[in-house]
Amino acid sequence: MRIRQTIGNTELWQREKTLFLTSRMAPIACYEKVFHWVEEFDKQGCAVCFNTSELEEEVLKALLVCKVPTTLVVTGKFQDTYNVQIEQALKENRLLILALQREDSDKGYTARLRNRYIIGQVQHIVCGYINTNGTLFGLLAGLGNVTYIVDKATLKAAETGPKPLRWTVGEDKRLLRMFYEDMGIHAIHRAINRPYSTIYLRIKSLTMSDEVLKGREFEDYVVDLFDLPHNKKLTLKEWRGDKSLPGIYPENNSAPDFVFEYGGEPFAVECKWRNHLPKDLEKELLTAERMTSFQKFSAERCMPVYLLLGIGGLPNDPDNLYFTRLDRDFSFESLPQGVITSKDCLLRKIEGLSSSAKPADHTESQQKLRPNAYKPWSKDDDALLTKLYKEGASENELITLLQRNRGGIVSRIRKLGLKK
Repeated sequence: MRIRQTIGNTELWQREKTLFLTSRMAPIACYEKVFHWVEEFDKQGCAVCFNTSELEEEVLKALLVCKVPTTLVVTGKFQDTYNVQIEQALKENRLLILALQREDSDKGYTARLRNRYIIGQVQHIVCGYINTNGTLFGLLAGLGNVTYIVDKATLKAAETGPKPLRWTVGEDKRLLRMFYEDMGIHAIHRAINRPYSTIYLRIKSLTMSDEVLKGREFEDYVVDLFDLPHNKKLTLKEWRGDKSLPGIYPENNSAPDFVFEYGGEPFAVECKWRNHLPKDLEKELLTAERMTSFQKFSAERCMPVYLLLGIGGLPNDPDNLYFTRLDRDFSFESLPQGVITSKDCLLRKIEGLSSSAKPADHTESQQKLRPNAYKPWSKDDDALLTKLYKEGASENELITLLQRNRGGIVSRIRKLGLKK
């Protein structure tokens, strides 16, 4: 490993350094001991930490809020550019960010190489929860500069403190303000006298997961990319926000994120952002079940479905962007042909949409799903549609009873003057 880039106060790296290490799946029962170590840290030195697990992320936030001189070590490109506490710490010269890069001769897992490299650069190592079956346990064996601050007794000890049955509106507001200011669970604990586990669960219940937030951020980027205010031919018809309760998922969660219309031709777009190009498409990006749902949506709604895939960088500024068909056979080989380099490039691809862009064998696939699709409407058909519509039948009920697709039914309703 080598240092590829430094951001912030490089003089911190010359101080006496203490590295915080923890296994990835650290139980929340160890948080109190770990945060006590942060509060007692000698600010003449420099704390060194990573940001790849929940506990490491919380320790970083606690170090920054407590104004402890800190070095954050990342591998590859530093991405958390909009973190409020990181921005403030950089302005006050109490943070150094080291971006590491693998050497060509490096062999093995990046995390293990990173750990070995940093261990060789620091004077002290402090450990939170260490899994005795994990790689860290073996890596630390025999080192004389290691201190363990969490033991089995810590994990067995129950958290103490008042545990009111309900959260007040004031507490929720305070929690959310501190959460969105990136202050972390320790600062919230000090402001709201509740156990860490309770705060952790409350944050989860009030906020979206990081994965959902990144997905929404990429969708916002996509809407901006389509340049809707300046393209009068392009209209955003539908924008789905996935909503659910535990064990309850609405059917339209499986539909594409967007439906646009360009020059009268509708098309759907599914948005995905990933840190890197997935090696296993079916497991990491689009499962067979998901692909089937897109193909079904394409057939039922008479429109092509596209994938807009962002890779690397940030959800609001990806390094690479691809635009390719999903309702036909899809493979990684099709991605390079769908590379997007600018808004103009994307709009040129949209302008290529025409009636020929509809799914292959569309009429045949529709008639398999709905036997009466594309058949002429008889007087009896019109009478039945009129009767059902006036009785208040829903679109789904009309599709099922008439065995026709949605577009055909909607246009017939208008032609018969049933809907003004």
